[in-house]
Amino acid sequence: MHHPDSRCLSRSTGDWWRIRRLPAGAGMMSLLTFAFSRGRQAWVTGRGGQRALHLSEIIGMTILWIAEYLALGAFAGFLAGMLGIGGGLVLVPALTLMFAAQGQVPAGETLHMALGTSMASIIFTAIASIRTHQSHGAILWDVVRTLTPGILFGTALGTLFASSVPARPLAVFFTFFVCAVALQMALNLKPMPARELPGPFGVAGVGLAIGVLSSLVAIGGGSLTVPFLTWCNVRVQNAIGTSAAVGLPIALGGTLGYVFNGWGQTGLPAASLGYVYLPVLAVLVLATVLTAPLGARLAHRLPVATLKRLFAGILILLAAKMLWTLFSAP
Repeated sequence: MHHPDSRCLSRSTGDWWRIRRLPAGAGMMSLLTFAFSRGRQAWVTGRGGQRALHLSEIIGMTILWIAEYLALGAFAGFLAGMLGIGGGLVLVPALTLMFAAQGQVPAGETLHMALGTSMASIIFTAIASIRTHQSHGAILWDVVRTLTPGILFGTALGTLFASSVPARPLAVFFTFFVCAVALQMALNLKPMPARELPGPFGVAGVGLAIGVLSSLVAIGGGSLTVPFLTWCNVRVQNAIGTSAAVGLPIALGGTLGYVFNGWGQTGLPAASLGYVYLPVLAVLVLATVLTAPLGARLAHRLPVATLKRLFAGILILLAAKMLWTLFSAP
């Protein structure tokens, strides 16, 4: 019994090809498994006849694009490890530009796909970061537990809002946020400890705000959580460690939100799960996990303050380029 036809556009010929000989209910993993099965091939039929379906067509990437995504993941992981910033600030504008150039994602969905894929990548970096900070006893788990309910509700609201807003106004908001973070990095602005942590409801309310903002720009929340905890007289080491732990519920809630809100959207790549582009996610995670420890080691040997100023400029240029690309597209 054949799987109902799945339509995919051949960009070289303009034909709509129909994937056949797949079992009922086959999804992206079934496609990949099917392509690698011994002695079997996925065949497609279209106006030009029947031919085998190549793996690059299934996952929407050629070897060259895989290499470029590996380079992006390596760069983002290195900077995250060295400067202690979330890779999302680099990944979102870069992925938006790359998705637009690659042509696999509809023009109006490139930013949403970049946000969802970047958010999903934070899951893996957050887990690795938690293990490191937990080994130093730097995580305040009672604060994490109090922040988490608000964060999960905030990420649900943030991803719902982001998915319903057109790419251009969302890009303007992202650019303003990036400029604010870049200014903070360039001037090394830090809040002075001025008060104690609020009660449970107050902390949960802050978690709500952190969840909304983090999911709108696909970050792990470090640029928001650390200043808040420092302002509340939490030691810097504990603020950083606790922020790292908070990054996991932000990433999980944000990823689920982008998967849910992107589910059923027409025109997205076959190998995507909602607004999460799975092949790109796999490549990014592989590269990020390898280079983040290298960046962390070099942080003790390089002039980090100078590098932060340089990186602030790179962030602004990336965000500006993304904005220009989205507004200049027809």
